[in-house]
Amino acid sequence: MVNSFSLANHGISVHEVLRNPSPAHLYELALQREKGSAITSSGALVALSGAKTGRSPKDKRIMDHPDSTNDVWWGPVNIKLTEQVFLTNRERAIDYLNTREHLYCIDGYAGWDPKYRIKIRVICARAYHALFMHNMLIRPTDEELENFGEPDYVIFNGGKFPANRYTFGMTSTTSIALSFERKEFVILGSEYAGEMKKGVFTIMNYLMPKQGVLSMHCSATEGDKGDVSVLFGLSGTGKTTLSADPKRKLIGDDEHAWSDEGVFNIEGGCYAKAINLSEAAEPDIFRAIRFGSVLENVVFDEHSRKVDYDNVSITDNTRCSYPIEFIPNAKVPCVAKHPNNVIFLTCDAFGVLPPVSKLTNAQAMYHFISGYTAKVAGTEMGVTEPSATFSSCFGQPFIVWHPTKYAELLASKLTKHNAQCWLVNTGWSGGPHGVGSRMKLKYTRAIIDAIHNGELNNAKTVEDPTFGLAVPTECAGVPAEMLIPRNTWADKAGYDAMAKKLAALFTDNFKKFAEQASEDVRKAGPRL
Repeated sequence: MVNSFSLANHGISVHEVLRNPSPAHLYELALQREKGSAITSSGALVALSGAKTGRSPKDKRIMDHPDSTNDVWWGPVNIKLTEQVFLTNRERAIDYLNTREHLYCIDGYAGWDPKYRIKIRVICARAYHALFMHNMLIRPTDEELENFGEPDYVIFNGGKFPANRYTFGMTSTTSIALSFERKEFVILGSEYAGEMKKGVFTIMNYLMPKQGVLSMHCSATEGDKGDVSVLFGLSGTGKTTLSADPKRKLIGDDEHAWSDEGVFNIEGGCYAKAINLSEAAEPDIFRAIRFGSVLENVVFDEHSRKVDYDNVSITDNTRCSYPIEFIPNAKVPCVAKHPNNVIFLTCDAFGVLPPVSKLTNAQAMYHFISGYTAKVAGTEMGVTEPSATFSSCFGQPFIVWHPTKYAELLASKLTKHNAQCWLVNTGWSGGPHGVGSRMKLKYTRAIIDAIHNGELNNAKTVEDPTFGLAVPTECAGVPAEMLIPRNTWADKAGYDAMAKKLAALFTDNFKKFAEQASEDVRKAGPRL
Protein backbone atom coordinates (compact mmCIF):
# COMPACT_ATOMS: atom_id res chain seq x y z
CA MET A 1 0.00 0.00 0.00
CA VAL A 2 1.30 3.46 -0.94
CA ASN A 3 1.71 5.83 1.99
CA SER A 4 0.67 8.92 0.03
CA PHE A 5 1.46 12.49 1.02
CA SER A 6 -1.24 15.11 0.56
CA LEU A 7 -0.57 18.11 -1.67
CA ALA A 8 -4.14 19.40 -1.38
CA ASN A 9 -2.99 22.77 -0.03
CA HIS A 10 -1.14 23.26 -3.35
CA GLY A 11 -4.26 22.47 -5.40
CA ILE A 12 -3.07 18.95 -6.25
CA SER A 13 -5.34 15.95 -5.68
CA VAL A 14 -3.27 13.06 -7.07
CA HIS A 15 -3.70 10.01 -4.84
CA GLU A 16 -0.17 8.60 -5.02
CA VAL A 17 2.38 11.18 -3.90
CA LEU A 18 5.71 9.77 -2.72
CA ARG A 19 7.46 12.13 -0.31
CA ASN A 20 11.25 11.87 -0.12
CA PRO A 21 11.45 8.26 -1.31
CA SER A 22 14.82 6.52 -1.09
CA PRO A 23 17.22 6.55 -4.05
CA ALA A 24 16.70 2.78 -4.43
CA HIS A 25 12.94 3.28 -4.72
CA LEU A 26 13.42 6.09 -7.23
CA TYR A 27 15.71 3.84 -9.29
CA GLU A 28 12.98 1.19 -9.47
CA LEU A 29 10.33 3.69 -10.49
CA ALA A 30 12.53 5.40 -13.10
CA LEU A 31 13.34 2.03 -14.71
CA GLN A 32 9.66 1.05 -14.71
CA ARG A 33 8.16 4.32 -15.87
CA GLU A 34 10.66 6.47 -17.76
CA LYS A 35 11.91 5.77 -21.25
CA GLY A 36 15.69 5.80 -21.60
CA SER A 37 16.39 5.06 -17.92
CA ALA A 38 19.15 2.54 -17.25
CA ILE A 39 21.78 1.61 -14.69
CA THR A 40 25.43 1.99 -15.69
CA SER A 41 28.25 -0.40 -14.82
CA SER A 42 29.28 1.93 -11.99
CA GLY A 43 25.76 1.97 -10.52
CA ALA A 44 24.59 5.44 -11.61
CA LEU A 45 21.10 6.03 -12.97
CA VAL A 46 20.97 7.25 -16.58
CA ALA A 47 18.17 9.67 -17.48
CA LEU A 48 17.19 11.50 -20.64
CA SER A 49 15.98 15.10 -20.32
CA GLY A 50 14.16 15.15 -23.65
CA ALA A 51 14.42 17.95 -26.19
CA LYS A 52 16.03 20.38 -23.75
CA THR A 53 19.54 19.33 -22.72
CA GLY A 54 20.48 22.66 -21.14
CA ARG A 55 18.92 25.67 -19.47
CA SER A 56 16.62 28.05 -21.37
CA PRO A 57 17.73 31.49 -20.07
CA LYS A 58 15.71 33.40 -22.70
CA ASP A 59 12.53 31.78 -21.36
CA LYS A 60 13.18 32.68 -17.72
CA ARG A 61 10.81 35.29 -16.22
CA ILE A 62 10.27 36.97 -12.86
CA MET A 63 6.82 38.11 -11.81
CA ASP A 64 6.69 41.90 -11.56
CA HIS A 65 5.12 42.99 -8.27
CA PRO A 66 5.15 46.29 -6.34
CA ASP A 67 6.83 44.61 -3.34
CA SER A 68 9.93 43.56 -5.30
CA THR A 69 9.96 45.56 -8.53
CA ASN A 70 12.52 48.08 -7.25
CA ASP A 71 14.85 45.28 -6.09
CA VAL A 72 15.16 43.52 -9.44
CA TRP A 73 17.72 44.35 -12.14
CA TRP A 74 15.24 44.24 -15.00
CA GLY A 75 16.50 43.61 -18.52
CA PRO A 76 17.59 40.68 -20.67
CA VAL A 77 18.54 38.61 -17.59
CA ASN A 78 15.45 39.29 -15.49
CA ILE A 79 12.48 39.67 -17.83
CA LYS A 80 9.19 40.92 -16.42
CA LEU A 81 6.12 38.71 -16.26
CA THR A 82 2.69 39.92 -15.17
CA GLU A 83 0.97 38.29 -12.22
CA GLN A 84 -1.87 37.22 -14.51
CA VAL A 85 0.50 35.32 -16.82
CA PHE A 86 2.36 33.79 -13.88
CA LEU A 87 -0.94 32.48 -12.49
CA THR A 88 -1.94 31.22 -15.95
CA ASN A 89 1.28 29.20 -16.24
CA ARG A 90 1.02 28.03 -12.64
CA GLU A 91 -2.50 26.77 -13.34
CA ARG A 92 -1.26 25.01 -16.48
CA ALA A 93 1.48 23.22 -14.50
CA ILE A 94 -0.90 22.21 -11.69
CA ASP A 95 -3.50 21.00 -14.19
CA TYR A 96 -0.82 18.85 -15.81
CA LEU A 97 0.41 17.49 -12.47
CA ASN A 98 -3.19 16.62 -11.55
CA THR A 99 -3.44 14.39 -14.63
CA ARG A 100 -0.60 12.17 -13.41
CA GLU A 101 -1.24 8.86 -11.67
CA HIS A 102 1.69 9.43 -9.34
CA LEU A 103 3.83 12.37 -8.24
CA TYR A 104 6.97 12.94 -6.19
CA CYS A 105 7.47 15.48 -3.42
CA ILE A 106 11.01 16.27 -2.32
CA ASP A 107 11.40 18.44 0.77
CA GLY A 108 14.87 19.74 1.55
CA TYR A 109 16.94 22.77 2.45
CA ALA A 110 18.97 25.36 0.59
CA GLY A 111 21.87 26.63 2.72
CA TRP A 112 23.95 24.64 5.23
CA ASP A 113 23.88 27.36 7.89
CA PRO A 114 20.61 26.82 9.84
CA LYS A 115 20.39 30.58 10.45
CA TYR A 116 19.99 31.29 6.73
CA ARG A 117 18.67 28.06 5.21
CA ILE A 118 15.30 28.01 3.50
CA LYS A 119 12.86 25.12 3.08
CA ILE A 120 12.28 24.04 -0.51
CA ARG A 121 9.52 21.74 -1.75
CA VAL A 122 9.78 20.19 -5.22
CA ILE A 123 6.64 18.70 -6.79
CA CYS A 124 7.42 16.72 -9.94
CA ALA A 125 6.21 13.86 -12.12
CA ARG A 126 9.53 12.14 -12.89
CA ALA A 127 11.61 9.91 -10.62
CA TYR A 128 14.71 11.34 -12.32
CA HIS A 129 13.79 14.86 -11.22
CA ALA A 130 13.06 13.66 -7.69
CA LEU A 131 16.43 11.90 -7.38
CA PHE A 132 18.23 14.89 -8.88
CA MET A 133 16.78 17.26 -6.26
CA HIS A 134 17.30 14.69 -3.51
CA ASN A 135 20.98 15.03 -4.42
CA MET A 136 21.10 18.79 -4.94
CA LEU A 137 19.11 19.97 -1.90
CA ILE A 138 20.40 19.45 1.63
CA ARG A 139 18.74 16.27 2.82
CA PRO A 140 16.75 16.59 6.05
CA THR A 141 17.09 14.03 8.83
CA ASP A 142 14.03 11.89 9.61
CA GLU A 143 13.25 14.20 12.53
CA GLU A 144 13.67 17.34 10.41
CA LEU A 145 11.41 15.87 7.74
CA GLU A 146 8.75 15.00 10.30
CA ASN A 147 8.80 18.59 11.60
CA PHE A 148 9.36 20.22 8.18
CA GLY A 149 6.06 22.13 8.22
CA GLU A 150 5.21 24.42 5.33
CA PRO A 151 7.96 25.14 2.78
CA ASP A 152 9.37 28.63 2.17
CA TYR A 153 9.35 28.08 -1.61
CA VAL A 154 7.62 25.55 -3.86
CA ILE A 155 8.82 24.33 -7.27
CA PHE A 156 6.01 23.10 -9.53
CA ASN A 157 7.79 21.07 -12.22
CA GLY A 158 5.36 20.48 -15.06
CA GLY A 159 8.25 20.36 -17.50
CA LYS A 160 6.84 17.65 -19.76
CA PHE A 161 3.87 19.90 -20.58
CA PRO A 162 4.41 22.93 -22.82
CA ALA A 163 3.65 26.55 -22.16
CA ASN A 164 1.07 28.07 -24.47
CA ARG A 165 3.02 30.17 -26.98
CA TYR A 166 0.05 32.49 -27.37
CA THR A 167 0.02 33.42 -23.68
CA PHE A 168 1.14 37.05 -23.37
CA GLY A 169 4.88 37.35 -22.81
CA MET A 170 5.76 33.81 -23.92
CA THR A 171 8.38 33.43 -26.64
CA SER A 172 8.33 29.64 -26.91
CA THR A 173 6.73 26.54 -25.43
CA THR A 174 9.17 26.78 -22.52
CA SER A 175 8.48 28.94 -19.47
CA ILE A 176 10.66 29.19 -16.36
CA ALA A 177 8.78 31.55 -14.02
CA LEU A 178 9.55 32.77 -10.50
CA SER A 179 7.42 34.78 -8.08
CA PHE A 180 9.03 36.17 -4.93
CA GLU A 181 5.66 37.22 -3.54
CA ARG A 182 3.95 33.85 -4.04
CA LYS A 183 7.22 32.07 -3.23
CA GLU A 184 6.73 29.76 -6.18
CA PHE A 185 8.78 28.58 -9.16
CA VAL A 186 6.96 27.10 -12.17
CA ILE A 187 8.52 25.04 -14.98
CA LEU A 188 6.78 24.28 -18.29
CA GLY A 189 8.22 22.90 -21.51
CA SER A 190 11.62 21.74 -20.22
CA GLU A 191 12.59 18.49 -18.50
CA TYR A 192 16.19 19.62 -18.00
CA ALA A 193 16.79 19.12 -14.26
CA GLY A 194 19.30 21.98 -14.01
CA GLU A 195 16.41 24.46 -14.22
CA MET A 196 15.37 23.44 -10.70
CA LYS A 197 18.88 23.75 -9.28
CA LYS A 198 19.44 27.20 -10.77
CA GLY A 199 15.92 28.25 -9.78
CA VAL A 200 16.84 27.65 -6.14
CA PHE A 201 20.08 29.59 -6.65
CA THR A 202 18.16 32.52 -8.15
CA ILE A 203 15.88 32.53 -5.09
CA MET A 204 18.92 32.59 -2.78
CA ASN A 205 20.48 35.35 -4.90
CA TYR A 206 17.44 37.46 -4.07
CA LEU A 207 16.97 36.57 -0.40
CA MET A 208 20.56 36.54 0.86
CA PRO A 209 21.57 40.16 0.00
CA LYS A 210 18.46 41.34 1.87
CA GLN A 211 20.15 39.95 5.00
CA GLY A 212 23.61 41.33 4.22
CA VAL A 213 24.78 37.93 2.96
CA LEU A 214 26.72 37.65 -0.31
CA SER A 215 25.46 34.80 -2.51
CA MET A 216 28.21 33.59 -4.84
CA HIS A 217 28.50 31.45 -7.97
CA CYS A 218 31.79 29.87 -6.90
CA SER A 219 33.52 26.83 -5.47
CA ALA A 220 35.05 26.82 -1.98
CA THR A 221 37.85 24.85 -0.35
CA GLU A 222 39.51 24.65 3.07
CA GLY A 223 43.18 23.94 3.86
CA ASP A 224 44.62 21.84 6.69
CA LYS A 225 45.05 24.96 8.83
CA GLY A 226 41.47 26.09 8.33
CA ASP A 227 42.25 28.70 5.68
CA VAL A 228 39.40 29.14 3.19
CA SER A 229 39.43 30.10 -0.50
CA VAL A 230 36.55 30.76 -2.87
CA LEU A 231 37.06 30.41 -6.63
CA PHE A 232 34.89 32.20 -9.18
CA GLY A 233 35.04 31.39 -12.86
CA LEU A 234 32.87 30.92 -15.93
CA SER A 235 32.75 27.68 -17.91
CA GLY A 236 36.16 26.60 -19.20
CA THR A 237 38.24 28.58 -16.70
CA GLY A 238 39.15 25.60 -14.50
CA LYS A 239 36.96 26.24 -11.46
CA THR A 240 35.95 22.59 -11.01
CA THR A 241 39.44 21.23 -11.76
CA LEU A 242 41.23 23.64 -9.41
CA SER A 243 38.75 23.18 -6.57
CA ALA A 244 39.28 19.40 -6.75
CA ASP A 245 42.51 19.75 -4.78
CA PRO A 246 43.66 16.64 -2.83
CA LYS A 247 45.46 18.94 -0.36
CA ARG A 248 42.22 20.73 0.56
CA LYS A 249 38.71 19.88 1.71
CA LEU A 250 35.84 20.64 -0.65
CA ILE A 251 33.15 22.85 0.90
CA GLY A 252 31.25 22.92 -2.39
CA ASP A 253 31.69 23.13 -6.14
CA ASP A 254 29.23 25.76 -7.35
CA GLU A 255 27.02 27.85 -5.03
CA HIS A 256 27.94 29.50 -1.72
CA ALA A 257 27.03 32.35 0.58
CA TRP A 258 29.27 34.56 2.73
CA SER A 259 27.58 35.69 5.93
CA ASP A 260 28.80 37.39 9.10
CA GLU A 261 29.61 33.90 10.40
CA GLY A 262 31.62 32.68 7.40
CA VAL A 263 31.01 30.72 4.20
CA PHE A 264 28.40 28.02 3.67
CA ASN A 265 27.44 25.87 0.71
CA ILE A 266 23.91 26.42 -0.61
CA GLU A 267 23.61 22.88 -2.00
CA GLY A 268 23.67 19.32 -0.75
CA GLY A 269 25.33 17.94 -3.84
CA CYS A 270 27.44 18.56 -6.93
CA TYR A 271 26.44 18.88 -10.58
CA ALA A 272 29.54 18.13 -12.61
CA LYS A 273 30.14 18.20 -16.33
CA ALA A 274 30.66 14.67 -17.64
CA ILE A 275 31.98 15.49 -21.10
CA ASN A 276 35.40 13.84 -21.68
CA LEU A 277 35.45 12.76 -18.03
CA SER A 278 38.23 10.36 -17.08
CA GLU A 279 39.43 8.81 -13.86
CA ALA A 280 42.98 9.95 -14.55
CA ALA A 281 42.07 13.64 -14.97
CA GLU A 282 39.31 13.98 -12.37
CA PRO A 283 39.38 10.90 -10.10
CA ASP A 284 37.07 12.23 -7.36
CA ILE A 285 34.28 13.16 -9.78
CA PHE A 286 34.72 9.94 -11.79
CA ARG A 287 34.44 7.80 -8.63
CA ALA A 288 31.44 9.77 -7.35
CA ILE A 289 29.40 8.43 -10.27
CA ARG A 290 27.99 5.40 -8.48
CA PHE A 291 24.72 4.21 -6.99
CA GLY A 292 22.66 7.29 -6.08
CA SER A 293 24.13 9.48 -8.82
CA VAL A 294 22.17 10.67 -11.85
CA LEU A 295 23.84 10.77 -15.28
CA GLU A 296 22.07 12.98 -17.81
CA ASN A 297 21.97 12.37 -21.56
CA VAL A 298 25.03 10.13 -21.75
CA VAL A 299 25.63 7.31 -24.22
CA PHE A 300 26.61 3.87 -22.90
CA ASP A 301 27.41 0.43 -24.25
CA GLU A 302 24.24 -1.68 -24.34
CA HIS A 303 26.08 -4.82 -23.25
CA SER A 304 28.67 -3.66 -20.69
CA ARG A 305 26.70 -0.59 -19.55
CA LYS A 306 29.96 1.38 -19.52
CA VAL A 307 29.50 5.08 -20.28
CA ASP A 308 31.23 6.65 -23.25
CA TYR A 309 32.03 10.06 -21.77
CA ASP A 310 33.49 11.29 -25.06
CA ASN A 311 30.24 10.71 -26.96
CA VAL A 312 28.36 13.95 -27.66
CA SER A 313 25.70 12.53 -29.97
CA ILE A 314 22.91 13.58 -27.57
CA THR A 315 24.57 16.74 -26.22
CA ASP A 316 27.99 18.02 -25.21
CA ASN A 317 26.33 19.17 -21.95
CA THR A 318 26.32 15.72 -20.34
CA ARG A 319 26.26 16.03 -16.57
CA CYS A 320 26.19 14.09 -13.33
CA SER A 321 24.46 14.89 -10.04
CA TYR A 322 25.58 13.30 -6.77
CA PRO A 323 25.48 14.05 -3.02
CA ILE A 324 28.42 16.08 -1.69
CA GLU A 325 29.44 13.21 0.61
CA PHE A 326 30.31 11.12 -2.48
CA ILE A 327 33.48 13.25 -2.67
CA PRO A 328 36.01 11.73 -0.22
CA ASN A 329 37.50 15.03 0.99
CA ALA A 330 34.21 16.90 1.28
CA LYS A 331 33.71 18.92 4.44
CA VAL A 332 30.32 17.99 5.89
CA PRO A 333 28.55 20.02 7.25
CA CYS A 334 29.56 22.32 4.39
CA VAL A 335 30.35 25.41 6.45
CA ALA A 336 33.66 27.18 7.07
CA LYS A 337 35.12 30.40 8.42
CA HIS A 338 35.61 33.62 6.45
CA PRO A 339 37.68 33.31 3.25
CA ASN A 340 41.33 34.28 3.33
CA ASN A 341 41.48 34.43 -0.46
CA VAL A 342 38.97 35.23 -3.18
CA ILE A 343 40.15 34.05 -6.61
CA PHE A 344 38.68 35.14 -9.93
CA LEU A 345 39.55 32.69 -12.70
CA THR A 346 39.59 33.86 -16.31
CA CYS A 347 40.62 32.07 -19.47
CA ASP A 348 42.05 34.95 -21.51
CA ALA A 349 42.36 33.61 -25.05
CA PHE A 350 43.79 37.01 -26.14
CA GLY A 351 46.97 36.15 -24.19
CA VAL A 352 47.09 39.57 -22.52
CA LEU A 353 46.29 39.20 -18.82
CA PRO A 354 49.02 38.08 -16.38
CA PRO A 355 48.87 34.52 -14.96
CA VAL A 356 48.21 36.09 -11.54
CA SER A 357 47.44 39.61 -10.30
CA LYS A 358 46.79 41.03 -6.85
CA LEU A 359 43.67 43.22 -6.79
CA THR A 360 42.73 46.19 -4.67
CA ASN A 361 39.17 46.16 -3.35
CA ALA A 362 38.10 48.66 -6.03
CA GLN A 363 39.68 46.45 -8.72
CA ALA A 364 37.97 43.44 -7.17
CA MET A 365 34.61 45.20 -7.55
CA TYR A 366 35.40 46.20 -11.15
CA HIS A 367 36.43 42.70 -12.22
CA PHE A 368 33.58 41.10 -10.26
CA ILE A 369 31.03 43.30 -12.03
CA SER A 370 32.75 42.57 -15.36
CA GLY A 371 33.03 38.79 -14.96
CA TYR A 372 35.39 38.34 -17.91
CA THR A 373 36.62 35.33 -19.79
CA ALA A 374 37.29 34.69 -23.50
CA LYS A 375 36.41 31.82 -25.76
CA VAL A 376 38.72 30.55 -28.46
CA ALA A 377 38.11 31.26 -32.13
CA GLY A 378 35.18 29.35 -33.53
CA THR A 379 35.02 26.97 -36.44
CA GLU A 380 33.05 29.35 -38.66
CA MET A 381 34.68 30.61 -41.83
CA GLY A 382 36.61 33.81 -41.23
CA VAL A 383 36.38 33.68 -37.40
CA THR A 384 40.03 33.81 -36.38
CA GLU A 385 40.07 35.87 -33.17
CA PRO A 386 38.96 34.96 -29.65
CA SER A 387 35.64 36.35 -28.43
CA ALA A 388 35.26 38.08 -25.06
CA THR A 389 32.51 36.98 -22.68
CA PHE A 390 31.34 39.15 -19.79
CA SER A 391 29.01 37.69 -17.16
CA SER A 392 28.47 39.91 -14.12
CA CYS A 393 29.44 38.37 -10.79
CA PHE A 394 30.65 35.35 -12.78
CA GLY A 395 27.02 34.17 -12.81
CA GLN A 396 24.88 36.79 -14.56
CA PRO A 397 21.99 34.44 -15.56
CA PHE A 398 21.20 33.83 -11.87
CA ILE A 399 21.56 37.25 -10.24
CA VAL A 400 18.48 39.28 -9.33
CA TRP A 401 19.77 42.58 -7.92
CA HIS A 402 21.94 45.00 -9.91
CA PRO A 403 25.54 43.66 -10.07
CA THR A 404 26.82 46.59 -7.98
CA LYS A 405 24.75 45.29 -5.02
CA TYR A 406 26.76 42.05 -4.97
CA ALA A 407 30.03 43.89 -5.67
CA GLU A 408 29.48 46.24 -2.73
CA LEU A 409 28.79 43.26 -0.46
CA LEU A 410 31.98 41.61 -1.71
CA ALA A 411 34.10 44.71 -1.07
CA SER A 412 32.70 45.19 2.43
CA LYS A 413 33.46 41.58 3.34
CA LEU A 414 36.96 41.71 1.85
CA THR A 415 37.65 44.78 4.01
CA LYS A 416 35.98 43.52 7.19
CA HIS A 417 37.68 40.11 7.12
CA ASN A 418 41.01 41.18 5.62
CA ALA A 419 40.70 38.84 2.64
CA GLN A 420 42.83 39.21 -0.48
CA CYS A 421 41.37 39.09 -3.99
CA TRP A 422 43.31 37.67 -6.95
CA LEU A 423 42.80 37.48 -10.71
CA VAL A 424 44.23 34.25 -12.15
CA ASN A 425 44.48 33.75 -15.92
CA THR A 426 44.26 30.10 -16.98
CA GLY A 427 44.25 31.07 -20.67
CA TRP A 428 46.95 31.80 -23.23
CA SER A 429 50.57 32.87 -22.92
CA GLY A 430 53.05 33.96 -25.60
CA GLY A 431 50.32 35.20 -27.91
CA PRO A 432 46.59 34.78 -28.48
CA HIS A 433 44.90 31.48 -29.29
CA GLY A 434 46.44 30.18 -32.51
CA VAL A 435 49.82 31.78 -31.79
CA GLY A 436 50.60 31.27 -28.11
CA SER A 437 49.88 28.23 -25.96
CA ARG A 438 47.46 27.47 -23.13
CA MET A 439 48.86 28.00 -19.65
CA LYS A 440 50.05 24.66 -18.29
CA LEU A 441 47.87 23.32 -15.48
CA LYS A 442 50.97 22.68 -13.35
CA TYR A 443 51.79 26.41 -13.45
CA THR A 444 48.26 27.40 -12.50
CA ARG A 445 48.27 24.88 -9.66
CA ALA A 446 51.60 26.32 -8.47
CA ILE A 447 50.05 29.81 -8.47
CA ILE A 448 47.02 28.61 -6.49
CA ASP A 449 49.35 26.84 -4.03
CA ALA A 450 51.40 30.05 -3.65
CA ILE A 451 48.20 32.01 -2.92
CA HIS A 452 47.15 29.45 -0.31
CA ASN A 453 50.51 29.24 1.47
CA GLY A 454 50.88 33.03 1.61
CA GLU A 455 53.92 33.24 -0.69
CA LEU A 456 52.30 35.62 -3.17
CA ASN A 457 50.97 37.92 -0.47
CA ASN A 458 54.53 39.00 0.27
CA ALA A 459 55.92 38.80 -3.29
CA LYS A 460 57.28 41.86 -5.08
CA THR A 461 54.95 43.22 -7.72
CA VAL A 462 55.08 45.48 -10.76
CA GLU A 463 52.14 47.40 -12.17
CA ASP A 464 50.62 46.30 -15.47
CA PRO A 465 50.64 49.51 -17.56
CA THR A 466 47.31 48.85 -19.29
CA PHE A 467 45.19 47.20 -16.60
CA GLY A 468 46.81 48.75 -13.52
CA LEU A 469 47.10 45.36 -11.83
CA ALA A 470 49.79 44.45 -9.27
CA VAL A 471 51.65 41.56 -10.91
CA PRO A 472 53.95 39.35 -8.79
CA THR A 473 57.42 38.99 -10.32
CA GLU A 474 58.24 35.64 -8.67
CA CYS A 475 56.26 32.49 -7.90
CA ALA A 476 57.71 29.11 -6.97
CA GLY A 477 57.22 26.59 -9.75
CA VAL A 478 56.45 29.18 -12.44
CA PRO A 479 59.07 30.57 -14.88
CA ALA A 480 59.59 34.25 -14.01
CA GLU A 481 59.28 35.41 -17.64
CA MET A 482 55.75 33.93 -17.80
CA LEU A 483 54.46 36.18 -15.02
CA ILE A 484 54.82 39.30 -17.18
CA PRO A 485 52.77 38.45 -20.31
CA ARG A 486 54.47 40.98 -22.61
CA ASN A 487 57.78 39.16 -22.03
CA THR A 488 56.34 35.96 -23.51
CA TRP A 489 55.32 37.55 -26.81
CA ALA A 490 57.85 37.59 -29.65
CA ASP A 491 55.88 40.45 -31.20
CA LYS A 492 55.92 43.17 -28.50
CA ALA A 493 53.99 45.66 -30.65
CA GLY A 494 51.42 42.94 -31.26
CA TYR A 495 51.05 42.49 -27.51
CA ASP A 496 50.58 46.24 -26.96
CA ALA A 497 47.89 46.38 -29.66
CA MET A 498 46.08 43.33 -28.26
CA ALA A 499 46.23 44.73 -24.70
CA LYS A 500 44.61 47.95 -25.92
CA LYS A 501 41.97 45.96 -27.76
CA LEU A 502 41.05 43.92 -24.67
CA ALA A 503 41.08 47.07 -22.50
CA ALA A 504 38.60 48.67 -24.93
CA LEU A 505 36.31 45.62 -24.67
CA PHE A 506 36.36 45.90 -20.86
CA THR A 507 35.64 49.63 -20.99
CA ASP A 508 32.81 49.24 -23.48
CA ASN A 509 31.19 46.47 -21.43
CA PHE A 510 31.44 48.47 -18.18
CA LYS A 511 29.53 51.44 -19.61
CA LYS A 512 26.20 49.85 -18.69
CA PHE A 513 27.26 49.63 -15.03
CA ALA A 514 29.16 52.90 -14.72
CA GLU A 515 26.20 55.00 -13.58
CA GLN A 516 25.65 52.86 -10.48
CA ALA A 517 29.33 52.25 -9.73
CA SER A 518 31.41 54.55 -7.50
CA GLU A 519 34.17 56.72 -8.93
CA ASP A 520 36.82 54.51 -7.29
CA VAL A 521 35.41 51.45 -9.07
CA ARG A 522 35.16 53.25 -12.42
CA LYS A 523 38.83 54.26 -12.09
CA ALA A 524 39.85 50.67 -11.26
CA GLY A 525 39.41 49.53 -14.85
CA PRO A 526 41.97 49.50 -17.66
CA ARG A 527 43.63 52.68 -18.91
CA LEU A 528 43.09 53.58 -22.51
